[in-house]
Amino acid sequence: MIKDILRRFILETANIRGEWVQLENTWHQLLERADYPPIIRNVLGEALSAAVLLSATVKHTGSLILQIRGDGPVPLLVVHATPQGEVRGLAQWTSVPPEGSSLPAIFGVGHIAITLEAASNHERYQGIIALEGDNLTQALEQYFARSEQLPTRLWLSSDHHRCAGLLLQRLPEDKYASPEQLDAQLEDWQRVSMLLDTLTAEELRDLPAEDLIYRLFHEETPRLFEPKSIKFQCSCSQQKIETLLRSLGQTEVQAILAEQGSISVICEFCNAKYALDSVDAARLFTENVVDLANTTLH
Repeated sequence: MIKDILRRFILETANIRGEWVQLENTWHQLLERADYPPIIRNVLGEALSAAVLLSATVKHTGSLILQIRGDGPVPLLVVHATPQGEVRGLAQWTSVPPEGSSLPAIFGVGHIAITLEAASNHERYQGIIALEGDNLTQALEQYFARSEQLPTRLWLSSDHHRCAGLLLQRLPEDKYASPEQLDAQLEDWQRVSMLLDTLTAEELRDLPAEDLIYRLFHEETPRLFEPKSIKFQCSCSQQKIETLLRSLGQTEVQAILAEQGSISVICEFCNAKYALDSVDAARLFTENVVDLANTTLH
């Protein structure tokens, strides 16, 4: 069985499209970066699955960032998915919520933001709503309802071994459809939603896409498309760290060196460590001058 894949499908007789994702190796690679308590680990896995599903659904060529901020035990959770199937994510916590805690008990009062970030021009499109609902599935369904998107249903699940998700979305209505046809489409949506409610968390995490979708929707004539691979990938690099330090300015960088002797940066997403000494720092602010001088001499 292929692991770490996204599968798109259509329920042809019901005018509904869907996405299914299951992550195992990718999930393990992310968990190696931090020792998450189980309740925080599970909601992070659900968010990771959701980000992959949402990224595959929106008409956008850039990255998707799903972020939750609150004033509770977990003040920040953020996951990032790219069109190339690369994902990363993290959660920060000040205390551990009790097992079985609802979403408000985990994050407190807060909001959920979904950001679409263009790869070429750095433009951002962001939607933000208050964080409501007992779990992340409910919170994201409310996000879609309030943002006037297409009717959408989600099912998310995560444990220490695997995280997974399933998304259903009603296709746009035909503006020339008759009232009878519109009523039939609504009945299809309600019926498929009821079928989704029979899904268990264990089935979502453990069953292959073909078995799960056939079990749920075999009467709706499901058609599955080719799988897309998903992998853990962090975008940090030495070059990006150096660009960040240049943006601080030479005075600020020298002040850090005077206080600490060197500059150490640890990526929160992947735990990669970057270190610069005084020679490295000096190079940041002189190499462009040297390049210019060399260009003038030729």
